[in-house]
Amino acid sequence: MKQLFLVEDDREIARNLMLLLQAEGYGVSHASSQKEAVSMLEKGQFDLALVDIALPDGNGFAVCTEIRQMQNIPVIFLTASGDEASVVTGLNMGADDYVTKPFRPRELMARIQAALRKSGASPQILEVCGLRVDIGSGLVRKHGKEICLSALEYRLLLIFAGNPGCVVTRERLLRELWDAAGEFVNDNTLTVYIRRLREKIEDNPASPKIILTVRGLGYRMGGRDVT
Repeated sequence: MKQLFLVEDDREIARNLMLLLQAEGYGVSHASSQKEAVSMLEKGQFDLALVDIALPDGNGFAVCTEIRQMQNIPVIFLTASGDEASVVTGLNMGADDYVTKPFRPRELMARIQAALRKSGASPQILEVCGLRVDIGSGLVRKHGKEICLSALEYRLLLIFAGNPGCVVTRERLLRELWDAAGEFVNDNTLTVYIRRLREKIEDNPASPKIILTVRGLGYRMGGRDVT
């Protein structure tokens, strides 16, 4: 499970963000001030930081500097609408991205996922039931034989690969496929893509071992190894 570090002084915003991120399968640690953030950075290791620029005892820029000194992780700034100067300052300091408040949940999740991919925080090789996925090269092999997947099929496989042991809801799949493909994917189309993907990667699509159905919830990737 990816561990996110949230630095946000507004308790209501922080609470809602934590609920959103946890629902998406992330672990979240929260700090409400610059001092608390620095203390938590010394004790824990994270995969990505979401940092509010305005803090009661300092600012997000100082926190970003501390992060850069202690941990090599992506930093996404949370900034007030229209604060262009802060955005420029943050990016010049080495922030990977910024999100303007108020933000749409889907946009925030897409930016987090993109930052994690760029940082290389995701596993590079996935192996399960004779299937081998080289995320770095984009090659997929089954028992040593290369499998050709469409862009959406491959994206679907990566979503499962990025959420080991977690149930991925159909709603989340629809949301992320829309973000990645830029085209409309409805519930019926998703069912078709799941079936096509299983036909290509499963030994027996009628009794899948890689992409498992969790009735009433969604899907989960079966036992796997990553390197």
